[in-house]
Amino acid sequence: MLETIAILGRQPALGIAELESLYGVDLVEPYGSSACFINMESSVIAFERLGGTMRLGKVLSELPNTNWNDIENFLLEVGPKHADTIDGKLSFGISVFGLPIPARKIAKTALLLKKAIKQAGNSVRMVPHNDVSLGSAQVLYNKLTAKNGWELLVVSDGKTAYLAQTTRIQDIDAYSARDQARPHRDAKVGMLPPKLAQIIINLAVGKLQVESKKLKVEGSGQERTLVLDAFCGTGVVLQEAMLMDYDVYGTDLEPRMVQYSIDNLAWLDTKYPHKGDYRRIEIGDATKHKWNFSALSNLQPSPLNLRVAGETYLGQPLSSLPTGEHLSKIIYEVNLLHHKFLENIGKQIKPGTRLCLAVPTWRGRHEFLHLPTLDHLTDIGYTRTRFKHVADEDLIYHREGQVVGRELLTIIKN
Repeated sequence: MLETIAILGRQPALGIAELESLYGVDLVEPYGSSACFINMESSVIAFERLGGTMRLGKVLSELPNTNWNDIENFLLEVGPKHADTIDGKLSFGISVFGLPIPARKIAKTALLLKKAIKQAGNSVRMVPHNDVSLGSAQVLYNKLTAKNGWELLVVSDGKTAYLAQTTRIQDIDAYSARDQARPHRDAKVGMLPPKLAQIIINLAVGKLQVESKKLKVEGSGQERTLVLDAFCGTGVVLQEAMLMDYDVYGTDLEPRMVQYSIDNLAWLDTKYPHKGDYRRIEIGDATKHKWNFSALSNLQPSPLNLRVAGETYLGQPLSSLPTGEHLSKIIYEVNLLHHKFLENIGKQIKPGTRLCLAVPTWRGRHEFLHLPTLDHLTDIGYTRTRFKHVADEDLIYHREGQVVGRELLTIIKN
């Protein structure tokens, strides 16, 4: 039975890979262009750590078909009955995903539903509809996930349709606060979005076990999980890993970035004192640094469960695609750095260690251009993780007009 539906973010493939990584292939089923079923109760899904899922909804029923008039009649029949179960004034709105329905038609249905609920003797307030779906701010500020709130989700793959009720919505204020309120940011090193950092960590961590509604990394026993970011920059990945209650270890070639990370994590620790710890942050060239894992292990009651996550060096910022010779030189230099880094860290981590790295990719005229090293991972001791529901070429984070994107590379040390 389908229990929970996830409404995915701007690049749905990243959200699907994240869910598949954390909960496994058997529990995750992509649906349409912007959603994914998760065959678990929403209460045991670690929603706060999901960077690629905008909403979670409890599946209420399959709709009769994808014809909007029939969907409207269904809502007008069941809506007032469900409103009878609410004490006090009901606030509601309707969001539609995957159906080519104009916003004005959805707004009309919402007004009819409001009228039907009032005629049934219930107090009701409708959130105005200016688009086919409500924005996160509208859902949050109108408290539509609270006891007296509804955001009704109509989600379709074009052939079938389901009705769900939003149970969780991303806290845009919390993301904004820890992105913009921290002591140090630096546009020159590329400001990694916290949501993307969460996805990177979740791909590095791998499958979670759910035990009495508590989560731990599968196979970790009683060990503490340590997340290493060898290119830590201002500490965004370390910050998000701490909020997931992992211990963190960061290194960066630039002393200024190391100090920025230290200051940012100290600030975070004052806001969330009971989350993970930053065990060590130090200057280090990722192509030849010796990470002191043994010293950190001595601080723990049991051995560390290491994961490697982060955004690597993306090369020089580009506003347009360079000429062939110039671009070849850029790719050669950046690729050499990545090859040396993977060789270096591969000598220091145990077989089975999982890594997720956001590495550079360049938007060519017809396709993205990738690091040559990615075609020779087995030669340097790694196996690339493949996802059932997402192809490798879809694991690219990019924005319109960007020349340099980020390819999410998930690998395991052989």
